[in-house]
Amino acid sequence: MASPNPHDIVAVPLRHPGRWVLAAVILLVLVGVCTSLWNNPNIDHATISKYMFNDRIVQGAVLTVVLTVITMVLSTLLGIVLALMRLSANPVLAGVGWLYVWIFRGTPLLVQIVFWGYLGLLYKQLSLGVPFTDFTVFTVDTNALIPAFVAGVIALTTNQAAYTAEIVRAGMLSVDPGQKEACYSLGMTPLYTLFKVELPQAMRVIIPPMGNETISMLKDTALLSLIAVAELYTVAARISAQNLHQVELLIVVSVWYLALTSVLSVPQYYLERHYGRGSRALGPTPIGRVAALFNRARHS
Repeated sequence: MASPNPHDIVAVPLRHPGRWVLAAVILLVLVGVCTSLWNNPNIDHATISKYMFNDRIVQGAVLTVVLTVITMVLSTLLGIVLALMRLSANPVLAGVGWLYVWIFRGTPLLVQIVFWGYLGLLYKQLSLGVPFTDFTVFTVDTNALIPAFVAGVIALTTNQAAYTAEIVRAGMLSVDPGQKEACYSLGMTPLYTLFKVELPQAMRVIIPPMGNETISMLKDTALLSLIAVAELYTVAARISAQNLHQVELLIVVSVWYLALTSVLSVPQYYLERHYGRGSRALGPTPIGRVAALFNRARHS
């Protein structure tokens, strides 16, 4: 091995003592807040332990996840259709897509949930037939066709689809239009070009905001307590109304929401890495960093 040249520059890593001081201060404040809350004499820890994994709470958490999955799948499909409508050269389709986004993005989600939940007050029965005539194929009671769960799914799906449409549209616009022209010149069909060329590239822009929307949707399900859907927050509110331990049940609900959002963040992270390949240098994953840290500690 060649001996080191005495004139070589020895690189010394730059120290950042300010970062460690700032981290220590933040950690100290966080521990102080948590300790203050935990030692608060007005908090009944036995109630928190009792209801943390109570069957009713767990069932509410499961229904919250089910609602999130159903609404995100349906709203994503509807959002893609709306985005394609808005990008269409057909002025009618583009106008309808714009009108949908304008209405559902421009009105509060709370109002939409109440509207769908109390649709039976507006229409006692829903009928399918020929407009402006007495001919009907069938008539059904509105509350029987749209119970609270279905009303909640419709409200969350239609509202989220408006936001998803804009996210997908932004992703599609980020793809160079010359690629579409190149695909057409090679004889590819518009549908093949959309799914094999445009959407895979647009996903790099679409995935990060869609991950945030999924996490927001998980928490927005709590608004369905207004129409008595038995999701996590509704169940906790019903229990606290009986035992008058509102703060303790709010802590239980908060812990569940934090756990669920943490779980949802994992696939979002790996999806971002997957679709970010080729556009930027990808560093090691958190697991890879921990493994590298252990390896350095073992060989030092």
